[in-house]
Amino acid sequence: MIKEKIMQTTLDMLRTSEAKKIRIADISKMAKVSQVTIYNYFGSKEALLREVFKNYFDKAIRDFEDYMNEGHSLKEKIEHIIFLEKESYNDFPPALMKELLIEDNELSRYIEEQYKERTIPLTVRIIQEGKDSGEISDDVSIENVLTFIQLYMNQYETILEMANKSGDMDNFLEGMVHMFFYGVCGKR
Repeated sequence: MIKEKIMQTTLDMLRTSEAKKIRIADISKMAKVSQVTIYNYFGSKEALLREVFKNYFDKAIRDFEDYMNEGHSLKEKIEHIIFLEKESYNDFPPALMKELLIEDNELSRYIEEQYKERTIPLTVRIIQEGKDSGEISDDVSIENVLTFIQLYMNQYETILEMANKSGDMDNFLEGMVHMFFYGVCGKR
């Protein structure tokens, strides 16, 4: 309970402050626990940040796996992925993510491992289910779709920044989903 309170307080603080500017003393004050308690649970600020991020990432994957098992269409799954990206953008802006990953090799290795072991197989599953249901053309290979998704993901920071600047993030992202499925010419 105390550990979760410290982690939630840290996550809340990361939403409004740069990681470098957050001090254990600030977390202690906000969580209403002693600094010693924080150090006893985590050992360091870096370990606390790592644990918060890993916990957030794991929960996001579990929640999405649960969503995947509810029988949604491919379009609904992609829309849900974009919704989750939008939410994670609010919780962990790309600049914060880069900062955490650059400064923490252990966290970088963890994210890479999760990407290979959980995210890629989940993505392949989504694509295969889309092919099986006829939502993805037989003319398009799994590798083609993975490449297309990777192109989007390589630019996701820019896309989310543009969506944020548009004044109507939801409508902007809905347009991106439409283009993902139907291109710029719309449905055939």
